[in-house]
This record gives sequence, C-alpha cells and structure tokens, in this order.
Amino acid sequence: MESPAARTRSVLIYGLLALGIIARLVPHAWNATPLTAIALFGGTYLPKRWAILLPLAVIACSDIALGWHATIPFTWGATAATGLLAWWLRPHPSAGRVAAASLAGSGFFFLVTNFGVWLTQDLYPRTAAGLWACYAAGVPFFRNGLWGDLAYTAVLFGLYTLATARRPIPVTR
Repeated sequence: MESPAARTRSVLIYGLLALGIIARLVPHAWNATPLTAIALFGGTYLPKRWAILLPLAVIACSDIALGWHATIPFTWGATAATGLLAWWLRPHPSAGRVAAASLAGSGFFFLVTNFGVWLTQDLYPRTAAGLWACYAAGVPFFRNGLWGDLAYTAVLFGLYTLATARRPIPVTR
C-alpha cells in the first residue's frame, strides 16, 4: 500500500506532467508554457531525479504530437539544464531565488535554443552576424517565454507555499 506522502507525490508528478503536455499542445503565445516552472518546481520539491525526468517527459510527449525537429538536442538539453538549476533552489527556495532561477532558466533556454536554430537551420549565415541576427529574430519569442516562465513559476511556487503553510489556529473567546 502506498503511503499518503507517496500518493501525494504521484498525484503531483502526474498533474505537472499533464499540465505541461496540455499547455504545450493547446494554442498559446509562442514559448509561453510552464516547462521551466515545472523543471524548477519538480527539482525543488520532488526527489532530485524529477528535476530532469519530469520536464523531459513533458517535452518528449508533446514533441511526439508537435513533431520532431533538428533542434531537439538543444531544446531538450536546455530543459534538462534548467531542471539542474532547481538543485540550487532546494536548500532555500525564497521568492528572490525562485525569481532568479526562472530568469536564468529563461535566458539559458533562449541562448541555447537560438544557437541550435542558427547551427542546424539554413536560415542564417554561419557567421557572427548570422548568429546575432538569429538571436535578434528570437527576441519576441524570448519575451513571451520570459513572461510565461515568471508567471507559471510564481503560480506553481505560490500555490505550493499556500497549500503547505500552517494555518493559524483561531482564537476562541
């Protein structure tokens, strides 16, 4: 028989997996998905392996439906690295550290995946100017991803904080 803590953990894992897959498949602003938030949250509050397994499961399952692409090593690698960033949050997940991790994850994902586009696609010349043009063209996607990451991260960590906060005991007269 599964313990209550293990059952809660399983529900949380499956819930985050479903949230991530659905959010990537339904219409949304480009790059505004909960993937970074799920990587950071899973790596902070679940066993360490879920920092990598959970976001990779989300991206793998949704990429099956969305289609395989040449930048998979870059998108999956950046996603896994963001999960590892959560290990830095584990000891002290304060609001400032969570926001910093979300910003860092967004920036890292942008840098790595746009480099992947520049390297694997024939959209830009393989020069410094071509790489710069690729990054410049990605700025609108970065903006959406950044705001989406910050919002989803605030919601996940905020809801968890509210759900696990001790309720004050009412004073009776």
